[in-house]
Amino acid sequence: MGLQIPSAIGGGSSLEVSETVFGRDYNDSLVHQLVVAYLAGARSGTKAQKTRSDVSGGGAKPWRQKGSGRARAGTTRSPLWRTGGVTFAARPRSYDQKLNKKMYRAAMRAILSELLRQGRLFVSDDVYPSAPKTKEFLKKLEVMGVNRGLVVTDVIDENLYLAARNLRDVEVCTASSVNPVALVHSERVILTSRAAKQLEVGLT
Repeated sequence: MGLQIPSAIGGGSSLEVSETVFGRDYNDSLVHQLVVAYLAGARSGTKAQKTRSDVSGGGAKPWRQKGSGRARAGTTRSPLWRTGGVTFAARPRSYDQKLNKKMYRAAMRAILSELLRQGRLFVSDDVYPSAPKTKEFLKKLEVMGVNRGLVVTDVIDENLYLAARNLRDVEVCTASSVNPVALVHSERVILTSRAAKQLEVGLT
């Protein structure tokens, strides 16, 4: 027996979905691991600094080893000197964390199931504006009770993309590109019926 995703519009028809995707228990540690991995993967990791060997100059010993009364020095590019290199210089690196497909699917199923239990997941096919007008799209969101949320479709319609791109608190994405952070942070998630079926197939 399947579950029902309620309609975002009063009087609209609900959508029956599988319990294997939308009826799972919530696994807090697994969801946390997925969110952390997603945010870590978004980091650029392009920070770079110069060590003493990367700083130009400093090839000659600044003064003789003994007899000058000053501390011995071999180069003017020591980290102790002004214009010298950095002691523990940052290097470009990847912050990606390993998360296999089985864990990813299980975490996404847990998030979608919890959204449905909390009454934050709805279905509606009336999300596409007839023209690339933000005002028209906002009226549709108002009917669906969305102030800060996520709209998930099977494909990105050009009118929908242009109408939504100026909205700070509303994000539009496809079922294939939906991310866990957007799902967790959204007050309401609106799925089109085709997007719901795509998620159901992809996460089974």
